[in-house]
Amino acid sequence: MAGAPANSEIDSAPVRDVTEYERLFDCVHCGLCLEACPTYILTRAEMDSPRGRVHLMKALAEGRLDLDSDTVRHFDLCLGCRGCETACPSGVQYGHLIEGARAFVEKNHRRGLSDRMRRAMIGAIFPYPRRLRALLAPVRFAERAGLRGLLEILVSRTMRDWLALLPAEAEDSPAHAPAFPKGESAARPVVAVHHGCVARVLAPSENYNIERILTAWGYRVVRLDDAPCCGALDLHSGNRKRALRFIRRNVEIIKCSGASAIVSAASGCSTAIADYHHLLADDPELATDAQEVSGRLRDLSTLLLDGAMPPLREMKYTVTWHDACHLVHGLGVREGPRKLLRQIPGVRLVEMAESDLCCGSAGSYNLTEPAMARDLARRKGANIARTKADYVVLANPGCEFQIAAELKRRGSSTRVVHLADFLAMAL
Repeated sequence: MAGAPANSEIDSAPVRDVTEYERLFDCVHCGLCLEACPTYILTRAEMDSPRGRVHLMKALAEGRLDLDSDTVRHFDLCLGCRGCETACPSGVQYGHLIEGARAFVEKNHRRGLSDRMRRAMIGAIFPYPRRLRALLAPVRFAERAGLRGLLEILVSRTMRDWLALLPAEAEDSPAHAPAFPKGESAARPVVAVHHGCVARVLAPSENYNIERILTAWGYRVVRLDDAPCCGALDLHSGNRKRALRFIRRNVEIIKCSGASAIVSAASGCSTAIADYHHLLADDPELATDAQEVSGRLRDLSTLLLDGAMPPLREMKYTVTWHDACHLVHGLGVREGPRKLLRQIPGVRLVEMAESDLCCGSAGSYNLTEPAMARDLARRKGANIARTKADYVVLANPGCEFQIAAELKRRGSSTRVVHLADFLAMAL
């Protein structure tokens, strides 16, 4: 394909505001992104590749293509994993482009009834912890009564697939962050832990163990108790208006926390927070604060490697590391977690093939695109099986649920655990 046109060749103005139009021309159509794209790997369809979708965005913006169901389908199949950004030599910011295109789709395309209902339910429930707890109450009751198996028989296949992703009920984290002995806290750097929305309900141990670990490593922890959803779920699904509402509230809360660093158990949340400066760049009131908040975002492994590691007990396990998409492709964190795992006495780290290929979770993708998500889970499960690891360690709750469900289907004895939970085991 031809290279990117010079600036003089860029149309003076697109006829539709699909996405950041000028950035579409950063793509030189070299094709180096193809084998980094999960959907292209599975379908081998050009329009299911990053450069194919960039072509569709440009054609839509210039009025050469109508927004029909086929075009929307190619956008929907994108996981938003940003693996193409790591592979791209031209620095195409594909994540921003696909988020813009999805917002355009949601404004201008009417989906089928079942698709609308599914997406509306996900959007109405998952960003709100209280609503999610209420929705899960009957399932948790069935679990306590030993009736979950019966429940799975009675519900539809779609609901059965969703239930398979649901982890066992966990105890809530304590009401307060771990305390320091008197007189020890003042000089310690302060870290704010963003508890998120889904992790707060389905994986509370991860938030609590991040607090325990940070405390043990020499940090002082503050909680952002009133912080809403980070906005990532809405950005991925095209609900930009509500995402910005969540983002503005988070910026205000984080700004006032006094923390010098912010961490999250979910790499998708971390990447969203790191991107606040871009999303609020045109906000006259919060642009400067958003820039400051984004600059405070840290990955857990980075903080721990900078801290004072306490004595750890021996853990004689073979482990493999799964690179959560937004951690490796959004934040560029690859070696830090591996270095931490190698420092635990007794741990043997084995690399898995395609460790940075998406597992199919991708926020709510495994709920909206279950077939493609299942194919990717099978591929990930096969790669894990070859490592013969006792544990798969990772840094994102969604990946944990997705991979655990696949390993359970396989009858595998390999356990899936968040990095925070695994490190807490070693304390």
